[in-house]
Formats: sequence, structure tokens, C-alpha cells
Amino acid sequence: MADRVLQFGVPKGSLQDATVELFRRSGWKISVDSRSYFPRVDDPNLRCLLVRAQEMARYVEGGVLDAGITGRDWVFEYDAQVQVAHELVYSKASLRPTRWVLVVAGDSPVKKPEDLHGKRIATELVGYTKRWFAERNIDVQIEFSWGATEAKVAEGLVDAIVEVTETGSTIRAHGLRIVCELFESVPQLIANRDAWNTPWKREKIEQIGLLLQGALRAEAEVGLKMNVPKANLQAVIVLLPAITAPTVSNLYGTEWYAVESVIAEATVRDLIPQLLRAGAVGIIEYPLNKIVG
Repeated sequence: MADRVLQFGVPKGSLQDATVELFRRSGWKISVDSRSYFPRVDDPNLRCLLVRAQEMARYVEGGVLDAGITGRDWVFEYDAQVQVAHELVYSKASLRPTRWVLVVAGDSPVKKPEDLHGKRIATELVGYTKRWFAERNIDVQIEFSWGATEAKVAEGLVDAIVEVTETGSTIRAHGLRIVCELFESVPQLIANRDAWNTPWKREKIEQIGLLLQGALRAEAEVGLKMNVPKANLQAVIVLLPAITAPTVSNLYGTEWYAVESVIAEATVRDLIPQLLRAGAVGIIEYPLNKIVG
């Protein structure tokens, strides 16, 4: 119904472009104007608002937004009471899992978190870090970092930092050392709990989640089509992984078959030469938008 509009938060910043592209592949066209915080979307039942990922959980929890996308880390930071509808793990860099880690200078005597008793720690994730150390009865001073966090521990301004990383390579490049990992963060589709308990809103949020997940699932997969003579059909079929089984149909009036399958994109470069040797011809590789169900 036209009067039913879900208020949805699109993360502004590093997640923005990947989120807009993911929605496009899921079936929604979101147009972002650099002069407006209200992107246009081709769905009368959806109203989008650009919100920093760091603030998303707070606005969803408070009911300003019905749902939105942010990292697990920012849900943890505010200890937000929200419904996690889906985790959105994307193989591309902008939506990969990240790790929040405890870091010290390379020559620091600190070997474990307990060694930081009475010391100073800088981080952007102040609330969560305070709770993490308090739960372990480690008395530390936590201060907010406005940026350049690695430099603060490298220059001795603080004794340690809690920082986000994917591979740890930037941390090592600064001559720093990871003491331990606090947790892994992934992008999440979160919902306000009252919205989640409202049937039409929940249905809309679940629709969004279903199609986003379908687009994510398809991101690392491709479709393959090929023609195969009857004599070589079994040899080709055994080479083809598929979600259930390859689709095989007879080519009219011939002893040939059309074979179609969905496979992991990373396997294509090795698989195609094998298929050719097994007797397949006319192999076509094509991208997928969504895999649902």
C-alpha cells in the first residue's frame, strides 16, 4: 500500500557505494545526490536516508529508522537492542568481514591484555572496549581517537590501541604488533524491534534481506552453458558442480544436449579446459544477479 513506507538507513561512507550496488543487483535502484541526505529509490514503500554507519544502530534502536545496514561493530559499540535480520558477508573489499584487534608497539613488553593494567588505550570503539576490559577486570584508561590511531601507539602517546583491520598488513607496516583479537565484524541488516514486530514492516525487511542475500550469494557464482554430444554427456556431467544438479535438455532433432550449471567463479579458469577435453563445445559463461532459495 502506498501509505506504508519503511524508513531505511543507507550507510554513508565506506559502505555506501557497495550498498547501493548491492541494492541494484537485488532489484532496487537507489540514486544518491551529493547535496541530499535522502537518496531516491524506485520503490514507493521505501524511503532511504543516508546515515553514518557508526550512528546507524542508535537511530534504528530509537525508532527514527525502521531498518538499516551497518557493521556488527557499531551494534556492539552502542550495545544496541535491535533485531539482526541478516548478516551480509560480501567477498568484495567494501563488505568483507573485519577484525577489531588490540595492538601495541612492536617493542612493547605487553604480551597479553592483563599486562595493560593501569595503561592508556586509544580507540574509536570506546563503549565496547570499556566493557571488554571491565568484563576481564582489567583496569585501563580508554580514550576516544579521532583518527591516525596507529600513530598514537607508534609514537608512544598511548600504550595500546583497539583498531579495525582486515589482514593486519597496515598494522605490521607501522611496526606494530597484534596482542589479540576482540571480535570479527560483518555488515548486518538490522531492524528496530517494534518495526520487526509490525507484520507489514517485517515482511518488507525480510523481502529486502532475502534479495540482498540472493545478490550476495550470486556475487561469487557464474552460469555456464555448453553443448555436448550424447557420447560425451556423462564425462561432462561428472565435472560440473551445481546447486542441485546440472540442467540437461535435448537439442531438437540431434544427438546433442544443452547443459547448464551454476558454479563458483573461482573454478572457471580450471574447469573450462577440462570441459573442452571432455567433449563440450560452445561454452558460454555469464554473470548472475541473484540466487534465491
